[in-house]
Amino acid sequence: MSSTELLQRRFDILGKRAPLFYEKPLHIVRGEGVWLHDADGRKYLDAYNNVAHVGHCHPRVVDAICAQARTLNTSTRYLHETIVRYAERLAATFAQPDMMVMFCCSGSEANELALRMVRECSGGTGVISTAHSYHGNTAAVSQVSAILSTPDQRGPDVRMIPVIDPYRDRVQQDDAPLVDGYCAEVDSAIASFQNNGRKFAGMILCTGLSSEGLPTQPAGYMRRVAEQVRAAGGYFIADEVQGGFGRFGSHFWGHQVQGVVPDIVTLGKPMGNGHPMAAVIARRHIVERFTELNPMYFNTFAGNPVSCAAGMAVMDVLEDEGLVANAKTTGDYVLAQLRDLAQRHELIGDVRGRGLFFAVELVQDRESKRPATDAAKEIINAMSRAGVLISRIGPFDNILKIRPPMPFTSANADQLIDTLDRVMSTLRVTA
Repeated sequence: MSSTELLQRRFDILGKRAPLFYEKPLHIVRGEGVWLHDADGRKYLDAYNNVAHVGHCHPRVVDAICAQARTLNTSTRYLHETIVRYAERLAATFAQPDMMVMFCCSGSEANELALRMVRECSGGTGVISTAHSYHGNTAAVSQVSAILSTPDQRGPDVRMIPVIDPYRDRVQQDDAPLVDGYCAEVDSAIASFQNNGRKFAGMILCTGLSSEGLPTQPAGYMRRVAEQVRAAGGYFIADEVQGGFGRFGSHFWGHQVQGVVPDIVTLGKPMGNGHPMAAVIARRHIVERFTELNPMYFNTFAGNPVSCAAGMAVMDVLEDEGLVANAKTTGDYVLAQLRDLAQRHELIGDVRGRGLFFAVELVQDRESKRPATDAAKEIINAMSRAGVLISRIGPFDNILKIRPPMPFTSANADQLIDTLDRVMSTLRVTA
């Protein structure tokens, strides 16, 4: 069957609004490491997908899933050693010694549970997020996901703070005044709840501010935000769905990069390398209080033996293949190459990132820093046609998002950079 025919069948059964990547949708049939293969046998370098965190179809993860599925997969309300061992291993990656694990099936579900926890444990309802956030698609989580909801849909229990933008806001300022200004927005949001008779419950932030455009956070920003939240009687939720499991190279978790100690951490996609699993990791007193209030809380499927076998295999691969260290060394190489590329293309206003997560902000001119949204769209589609997959993010969709699987190498980086250079030179886009 042709890709055109398959696309029409998809439209007929899923609807035309079910999103697809790229103007010409890709018909992917196989994945291996950092490579994806389409139905016509064409090979694509995947520089975007973090779901396959340790590489597409990693044999150790696949074998672990198959072996456990052949033995047992059942409700989590039975004792099983793999479930306990994996939870212990996961909790041990956090600096806090009192973290407990609650398993979920998706990042959306993990954030839903985290919101329940902060609201029930605080006795409040007010939650703060950012004005271009994405934390999932359940009813409650979409309310704190600005890109999925309107102010009317969020209701009186959600406040959005502006996205921080040091690239435009710095204007020769040091970090301290930037942090002061950004944190004033948090204080204002908290006060807004109080002034409207709503008790504050907490705040949720992606540790890399990923959907917001991966801004380079001024030193101490997130740590100070967490302090403000706690001082007001709330809880700080660190969303690690995109930044976790060594993505930023220097640390295992994004909140560790930012020097913040969260009350609750949410995990998702990369946890099982594509297997549907997620988790909430929280301070012991929070979990115990929540389960006192909800004595029958359980999740039949989440954290089942097959899921935990997949999670354990991901941890093994990260450790045995040195993938966190690879994120640091290869990431430094990519960042240097992207900055060199910026010297040759005026369209690139800013390059930022850490580990294997990069943002390339495109502007119409460097003086005004006006977003080059159309150029970003044109470039990601041209990159796809050239065999390299990236995406775009940010409030104006003008930021190239580059976030490859963790086995990405310097040779892969050379292909990425060469292709991006060629695409930008050929298209000569300016707006």
